[in-house]
Amino acid sequence: MEHLRWRPSVNEREFIESALQSDLRVDGRHSFDFRKLKISFGREDGSSEVQLGETHVLGYVTAQLVQPYRDRPNEGTLAIFTEFSPMADPAFEPGRPGESAIELGRVIDRGLRESRAVDMESLCVVAGKHVWSVRVDLHILDNGGNLIDAANIAALAALSTFRRPECTVGGDDGQQVIVHDPEVRDPLPLTIHHMPIAVTFAYFGEGNIVVVDPTYKEEAVMGGRMTATINSNGDICAIQKAGGEGVMSSVVMQCLRIASVKAADITSKIKKAVDSYTTEKALKKVKRLPASLPQKVIVTDVTMEDKGDDELETQTVKTPRDAQEKSKGDEDHQNIRGNSPLTGDRIAKHKQTSTFSGGPSNWDPYSKGVSLSSLRISQLTDLATMVKASSHEDAQPMLTESANAEVKITSSSGAAGESEEAQEIGSPKSLKDAIKPKHKRKKNKK
Repeated sequence: MEHLRWRPSVNEREFIESALQSDLRVDGRHSFDFRKLKISFGREDGSSEVQLGETHVLGYVTAQLVQPYRDRPNEGTLAIFTEFSPMADPAFEPGRPGESAIELGRVIDRGLRESRAVDMESLCVVAGKHVWSVRVDLHILDNGGNLIDAANIAALAALSTFRRPECTVGGDDGQQVIVHDPEVRDPLPLTIHHMPIAVTFAYFGEGNIVVVDPTYKEEAVMGGRMTATINSNGDICAIQKAGGEGVMSSVVMQCLRIASVKAADITSKIKKAVDSYTTEKALKKVKRLPASLPQKVIVTDVTMEDKGDDELETQTVKTPRDAQEKSKGDEDHQNIRGNSPLTGDRIAKHKQTSTFSGGPSNWDPYSKGVSLSSLRISQLTDLATMVKASSHEDAQPMLTESANAEVKITSSSGAAGESEEAQEIGSPKSLKDAIKPKHKRKKNKK
């Protein structure tokens, strides 16, 4: 490649050569050191950008369905196209590609296509009719030296991230090809068996001085150049010696051993960059749902209100019937025990009647229930008869009148409150009070 932008003077040429003899380079590297490599990817699949020192190359991969070659009806095609922009180097002229652009494309194409790095048979859709044609466009953005190595890395990175649309064969004759949209079906990646890495060596003097990855100024001074394309397994894919001074076979073998080590290092960097890009893109596709916010549960305050006996009788559905009736019987028993001066036998008999475990609504399905007032009246009549039997014969009329008076009072009250009924129950007089009026009458008769 001829460079018209910068021509070194005699002093500059001697300075560069003398520095190389001392194992020093203008940019501070050693003889077999690569410049800093940076690989980045675009928004779309199949686009890459590589920076090797001051050299800047952009790679872009596209694919389309074409008719295959007659001698290879079951294989797709792979083509490399290069574009040298005057923005990268004043020596590059616009228009038709020059010798340097053609040479660059051939070196990279030979390393990729001849080594079968990409599986061409996987690109076949219908044998003899439809195959995928993969095109790699390499744009030189800045020429800082060693364009072959930078363009080769850009092509491999773009091919590794490229995804072709998925297609199916259908129709009546089974020859119709349907290309699916990427939103309907995920695109498919290319099948890459290995990565052939191009490593360029520059020779100085009589071929005794060899350096790796020459810069723009070193290319202007070098006497010859050799590019070895090797994969990480150490397999030699291609070698090109572009004229210049002759090189001994021992030097060539030394260069191949160095290229094998450099190829493994560059391959690991490309795979690492591709993996990070794939992971980042997969995370963007994941649809993340918003986190569920805690909901407030409002519990209304429950207030207990005091209700009368009549209201509690009607709400038998809310509480168990047996427990309700048992609690009412206990309450009646407590009221009678606290207000009436009954004897021990009478209290025991009253307990038997008050702790009855089944109300009228249980044993009579057609009954709507008996009020507490009527039940207490029946209990009270039994008590009155008991009192009458135990009293003296002469006190019988007065006790009967007092009991009848109590029955009339309770029946007239009807659905009165529980407190009033308890007072009425506690109102009957004792035997002593009933007998006193008789003695007074006898005294008066005397």
